[in-house]
Amino acid sequence: MRASDADRDEVADRLREALAEGRITPEEHAERIDVVYNARTYAELEPVLSDLPSQHAAGPRVDLRKERPLAPPPPQSPHLVAVFSGVERKGRWLVEPTTTITCVFGGAELDFRQAVLSRGEVTLNVTCVFGGVNVVVPPGVRVVGSNFSVFGGTDLPEDDTLDPDAPVIRLTGMLLFGGISVERRAAGEKRGRARRRHHELHREHHEEMRRLHREERRDARRDRLRELRDERHRGR
Repeated sequence: MRASDADRDEVADRLREALAEGRITPEEHAERIDVVYNARTYAELEPVLSDLPSQHAAGPRVDLRKERPLAPPPPQSPHLVAVFSGVERKGRWLVEPTTTITCVFGGAELDFRQAVLSRGEVTLNVTCVFGGVNVVVPPGVRVVGSNFSVFGGTDLPEDDTLDPDAPVIRLTGMLLFGGISVERRAAGEKRGRARRRHHELHREHHEEMRRLHREERRDARRDRLRELRDERHRGR
């Protein structure tokens, strides 16, 4: 397995401790440091610390063993159909490059917070007739709407990342008297909290619009009074 810069720095720190404790000579320290910063794999780093005390002895030892990554979840059908019914995907599931969703007088729920994307950009091809699709994505995932709507619509959250390499979920397909709602929520965050925040933003927007409307009416009255005053002065 390839070693990272952080791994090499950890080993170099342990060598400095060993030099300070008198376990290795300055010459050995210089030789081993050269090996450390030329190492590319864990196998090349392990011998550098092999004769120093382990983590159970007086001094700590860097543990170069890494946890094995979780195996990808088993594949499922990339086609979800809801006709006068509902369908959902949640938990840890494998997202294929293209997932097709068909809703006819039905609904679909897709939760991507623990999902494993098969690649950096995946596509949801949605055909929705008198139905709805609710999507939950975690922070850091960009959602792009490229679908077509007739008497329907798509509600997307604002991007929360500037990373050009951020994962992308692209929405395609057609909505006819249907809609797609995308909500951004961290794992473990309750839906009610996100909804409350949505309502708060809506209320703040409504209050701001009312304030601007009042200011416009006040300015209009002021301008009208000024015009009447000017007309009286001209009449004199």
